[in-house]
Amino acid sequence: MEEFFKITSKIKILNHTGLIGVDRAIKRFQKDISMSLKEKKEENGAINLIKEKVSNECFHIYFENGEMCLAANDELGFIYGLFYISESYLGVQPFWFWNDQSFNKMECAYIPINEYWSKAYKVKYRGWFVNDEVLISHWKIKGDCSKPWEMIFEALLRLGGNMVISGTDKNSKKYKKLALDMGLWVTQHHAEPLGAEMFSRAYPQYVPSYAKFPELFQGLWKRAIEEQKNEKIIWNLGFRGQGDIPFWNTDPLYDTPEKRGELISSLIEMQYNMVLEKVSNPICCTNLYGEVMELYHQGLLKLPENIIKIWADNGYGKMVSRRQENHNPRIYALPYKIEDGGHHGIYYHASFFDLQAANHITMSPNSIEFVNREFDEIIQKGANDFWIINCSNVKPHVFLLDFISRRWRNETIDVKKWSQNYIKSYYIHSVIVAKNKIVEEIYACIQAYFEAVISFGVNEDEHAGEQFYNYTVRILASQWQKGKFEESVKELVWAFKDMSFKKQMKRFYDICLEGLQRFEKLYLKCIQVMKNLEEDKQYFEDSIFLNVQIHLYCLKGVVNFCESYHRFCKEEYWQSFYLIGKSKEYFEQANQSMREKEHGLWEGFYENECLTDIKQTAYVLRGIMSYIRNIGEGPHFYYWQRQFLYSEEDRKVVLITNMENHMTDEALYDCINRKVNDELLI
Repeated sequence: MEEFFKITSKIKILNHTGLIGVDRAIKRFQKDISMSLKEKKEENGAINLIKEKVSNECFHIYFENGEMCLAANDELGFIYGLFYISESYLGVQPFWFWNDQSFNKMECAYIPINEYWSKAYKVKYRGWFVNDEVLISHWKIKGDCSKPWEMIFEALLRLGGNMVISGTDKNSKKYKKLALDMGLWVTQHHAEPLGAEMFSRAYPQYVPSYAKFPELFQGLWKRAIEEQKNEKIIWNLGFRGQGDIPFWNTDPLYDTPEKRGELISSLIEMQYNMVLEKVSNPICCTNLYGEVMELYHQGLLKLPENIIKIWADNGYGKMVSRRQENHNPRIYALPYKIEDGGHHGIYYHASFFDLQAANHITMSPNSIEFVNREFDEIIQKGANDFWIINCSNVKPHVFLLDFISRRWRNETIDVKKWSQNYIKSYYIHSVIVAKNKIVEEIYACIQAYFEAVISFGVNEDEHAGEQFYNYTVRILASQWQKGKFEESVKELVWAFKDMSFKKQMKRFYDICLEGLQRFEKLYLKCIQVMKNLEEDKQYFEDSIFLNVQIHLYCLKGVVNFCESYHRFCKEEYWQSFYLIGKSKEYFEQANQSMREKEHGLWEGFYENECLTDIKQTAYVLRGIMSYIRNIGEGPHFYYWQRQFLYSEEDRKVVLITNMENHMTDEALYDCINRKVNDELLI
């Protein structure tokens, strides 16, 4: 008969490691016990943390003298060991916090008395880039602004991550110590080499030109190295502009690829030597991202042999170069063959912000099957030294982030099986009641989501996130008010080619109308699924259903926007005014859908949604309402008020133009909305 070791709420943790990260992990483990086990009065047993010669980041569990022994050689080995026990036997999932996991508390947890050795990870350095973090940077948990970051780093460690870029710009420095204290390696944004202060912040009075101020740039780099030389740093080398842009955008001196490649090569070599002077056996990397990859493939970059070359996807999950404005060369972004040698890694986006068509507040529009194929190729080409995943604000992207962590653990994935296991982990109550039926229904909703998203191009990755609706509407609205109807909107050539404004508007309408029909069906499917959910219904609403709502309401907004323009061109102005008001309402509804999910600790989570900024789209459309009204019934502004407020026998008798204050646009829209059915507009 198999014997078991029993964990209760009173188990002792004996820690002789003296490591800060382990102390933090023990406190977290004790909280896991309090979430998952019932309170007991009597003490029993101990988990003894022992330092042994185990492979780095690995752990060994065995039982001796009535104690459970957790042996490791380093900080991360102990941390991973504690989280392994927590997930495997206490049932605490990696995203317990982000997915609001609920627990049925147990009397105790039983662990088989068997020896266990953890396996090494396939990927040496693996982690997240907390980027475009506008939601979490303004959100506090019980008044604590650092708590969201702690929960991000904790989730990363539970998934087996060991590396993080701890935010963008100022945030990366603000939360670096917390990440280090929790046991993580820290690396740096590709636009912030060596983690140095940005030149334009340090010297706002100067043009950020290396040719003019080499000593100032070098001084910033040396200072950054000196400040971090004793920390667990993976040094990022490179040279880009003062934003996420090529440096030559603001420095016309470097007007040829040869000049650009020569400068970047020389500066990377210089930075590498600076690090070598202060740090023994440093780990260094550089990003072959965007414009830099083009230079690399042209043979114009010379890089030190020992640094890790980081290849990047295009923001949509495909390992090709990213589109920048209308320039989209789609250059293959992996070593052409594994024999290329050197050290290779990837920068991959679960979230992307490009002011065009990517996803930032919704989950990836590309399926897990597609992502899985990309990671098969990444592994095949030997890019396994370094994986940094853009996790953004985490919560909208947990599904994909969990999947990627399975790949860096050296797992071959059956996508459907993994998806169903993920569902079972977070829909515990519903699974107990409905068993596999509810799992299949939720899985079907997820698959339908990937099938519903619209395609804006011919390539398999060219599916639209929520930015497509919002940025395209705002760009078209701007051109509309300028009255340039025969000109092409140059900012949208990447999506609609170089055709007239009217044709671009029609193309936008056609592809969004198709997507709307698919999301309307998925919306109804989700409503049916929610009827069968138990206590897990809130989680479904906060995740899958919210994604569907955002796409659906934004698509409705787009369709009404385009129909409004069509009526405008026919000089049917009150109809155009009404339809643009409907469009505004739908975008407001998309924003409201997010805000309605702010319950409990999540209060204020979506308040600073300022990148896609759906509420800004509604605000822009309010301006279009005024524009249409001004053309349609200006300059006196009483015609529509009489038409829709007055009775039929009174509206044509104009002895006094109006007996009430002129209506605001919103009040007039509401008045029309009460009187008009959508069918009357056909």
